[in-house]
Amino acid sequence: MKIGMVAGETSGDLLGAGLIHELRRRQPDAIFEGVAGPAMLAAGCEQWEPAESLAVMGLIEPLAHLPRLLRLRRNLVNRWSESPPDVFVGIDAPDFNLGLEKKLGTVGIKTVHYVSPSIWAWRSGRIKAIRAAADKVLCLLPFEKALYDEAGIAADFVGHPKADSVPINTDMHATRAELELTAEQVVAVLPGSRMSEVSMLGGIVVEAAKRIAASLPDVQFVTPIATPKLRPAFEAQLDAAGMREKFILLDGDSERAMIASDLVLLASGTAALESALLAKPTVAVYRLGRLTFAILNTFKLLKLTHFTLPNLLTETPLIPEFMQSNAEPGLISAAVIELLEDPAQRQMISNRFDKLRTELALNTDQRAADAVIALMKH
Repeated sequence: MKIGMVAGETSGDLLGAGLIHELRRRQPDAIFEGVAGPAMLAAGCEQWEPAESLAVMGLIEPLAHLPRLLRLRRNLVNRWSESPPDVFVGIDAPDFNLGLEKKLGTVGIKTVHYVSPSIWAWRSGRIKAIRAAADKVLCLLPFEKALYDEAGIAADFVGHPKADSVPINTDMHATRAELELTAEQVVAVLPGSRMSEVSMLGGIVVEAAKRIAASLPDVQFVTPIATPKLRPAFEAQLDAAGMREKFILLDGDSERAMIASDLVLLASGTAALESALLAKPTVAVYRLGRLTFAILNTFKLLKLTHFTLPNLLTETPLIPEFMQSNAEPGLISAAVIELLEDPAQRQMISNRFDKLRTELALNTDQRAADAVIALMKH
């Protein structure tokens, strides 16, 4: 059994490694080859190109890399046309992988696209490209499969790997003791993992924290700093607000920060799903650049009524959201205070998020391997 694979970022690399481990458990002599990150490499994938070579972000920068990326895609098509794998698995990176999958399909190679693009959020027309490219789509979110079923595209819901990996039994009080958090109530504050996010949102959430502390004196804040380069910027924001003494800063360790908290205040993104899977009441904020937001608004590219993923996965939205002009300290602090003063509401939210975790924790690696093997036998 030979599997061709292309993963384009860290999350895809981890998914690929999990799939390799599960397939190799069933067929020890299986061969894996393609574009791989360090986790896939460690799992036994032959690396033709590092996954980071696809990690090109922004609106303009990808244009400079386009000749190189097209050359890489052409080389992969040629190499696999000469020595075809039993199946090709493109993991996320849709702008690169969908074109590759379409070309491989024309030479008779079966293709799997692992992780549905966010067609439910924006660029819904991409479903036509997916239909032309993939024999099977593996979805991480339950509502995505219905979209593909309606479009006549074969798809399986395999669960979300984050739900498989988060700890189920956590000890908030023990974690607080480890982190030397002594206040009656603790709020985890996550201002984002990129400098642009910290620059745009850090001052807002710190000012919201200042208002929360003025209303609830026995409250403490803990912030996991995503990368070392973000620490000076966030510390400057704390100093400007006179809030340094109220915050404990960690180097990374977002999971422990969340476990220790009564509530999480965060920049909307993947952290919101992690917070929900840890059953933590959450308040989300976000601001896009003015030009980006204007473009999305003008051309109606965004299709969502809510921008925080857990709110798309529960019957009613449970995470208060504050976006663009609504992302201001007064509104944010009022929502946090309301939840901190309502333990019954927090418990209700925690219970629903516990249920969400069981809905998403389906052993993603195993289900993905089942789908790949079934396609090979089809």
